[in-house]
Amino acid sequence: MTENSRRTTAIAAGDAPERTKPSVYPEPFASRMKGRLKRPLGDLFGLSNFGVNLTELAPGGESALMHRHKTQDEFIYVVSGHPTLVTDYGTEQLAPGMCAGFPAGGVAHQLRNDTDAPVTYLEIGDRSPGDAATYPNDDLRADLNDEGQWVFSRKDGTPY
Repeated sequence: MTENSRRTTAIAAGDAPERTKPSVYPEPFASRMKGRLKRPLGDLFGLSNFGVNLTELAPGGESALMHRHKTQDEFIYVVSGHPTLVTDYGTEQLAPGMCAGFPAGGVAHQLRNDTDAPVTYLEIGDRSPGDAATYPNDDLRADLNDEGQWVFSRKDGTPY
């Protein structure tokens, strides 16, 4: 039996296990993600070229810090609720069925839940080697190391 043959082929996305670590950000940024719950769907199926998460934001929650990737493309699809898309261009209210894409090196972005109801969306991103992320509103940068782990530092290069 191969490793892939032991994996499930289909599930109800909402039944997927929650990610055990709420955030990879260092403090003081990690605590800002307390209203976010991720279910890593792609990992369940052994996907390695791209990641897929079913993400829920509680009222007041944030998807991530405002960021842009060096090499990674990202795509989101709103399943339920009305998140606010925040970009370098301002804010836009999204609704179920709406989607947005963020090419590598493009506009900085994040989702916020400014409503009183939960928001659920799919987030999809590639897993490009050598990726890095910049955070225009925070003293933070992230570099993806050779083991696929994010290494965080301040903008001046001082490690967290």
